[in-house]
Amino acid sequence: MAQCTAPVYGHRSSAAAANCPACGGRSRYRSSYTYDGSSYGGRRGSTSASSYGPSSSSSSTSRRTRTGRSVSYSASEWRSVEPYAEKAAEQARAHPDRRDLFLCHAWDDRQGSAADLHRQLKANGATVWFSEEDIPLGSLMTREIDKGLRNSRIGIVLVTPALLKSIENEGIAEKELAVLLNSRRVVPVTHGVTFDELYDVSPMLASHAGLNTSDSSLDDVAAKIAAAAAALPAE
Repeated sequence: MAQCTAPVYGHRSSAAAANCPACGGRSRYRSSYTYDGSSYGGRRGSTSASSYGPSSSSSSTSRRTRTGRSVSYSASEWRSVEPYAEKAAEQARAHPDRRDLFLCHAWDDRQGSAADLHRQLKANGATVWFSEEDIPLGSLMTREIDKGLRNSRIGIVLVTPALLKSIENEGIAEKELAVLLNSRRVVPVTHGVTFDELYDVSPMLASHAGLNTSDSSLDDVAAKIAAAAAALPAE
């Protein structure tokens, strides 16, 4: 039996799918190894969200934050965000007492971009575990981080130059990231780095669809994540 070449080569176009010995004869190709450069502006191996229903169509999608703010997603943004909105809804039903989000960030960003993102997520009604507020003075950091990971529904990874350095050096952020990747509930937010730079350091994280602040402000990205995590009905 012919084997699909996507896990090795990727089907980055309809032509590539047509040339695959396993997929070439299918009338409608669908694979988890898709290429969508519209969010990052570069190569990608993100999972497809096409199985999540009609809201993945070419039209834009709107959601609400808990503060009542209306947030609109482009078609490509919603393809990235919809799987996490579905996960958030599942988690909210199963674990209503958990926080919406766990914010994974580099230590050097704790009083800068990570603090800004945390503040804006909270302003949009999201409940967030953030090390600067949730690790009591004198407590064991790794134990508190473990509790935070366990009691949060979705993980955000703020990808900055400092985070890439932390991953390369196998710091605390690298350990948090390993747990989040294993949970399959992780949303990367690239901030001040390119997708290619992320891919070179962590191909596994780069394989997860996410958002970036080069296309819109950090406040807009925070609102889109908060609305997706709110588990409220679509507008």
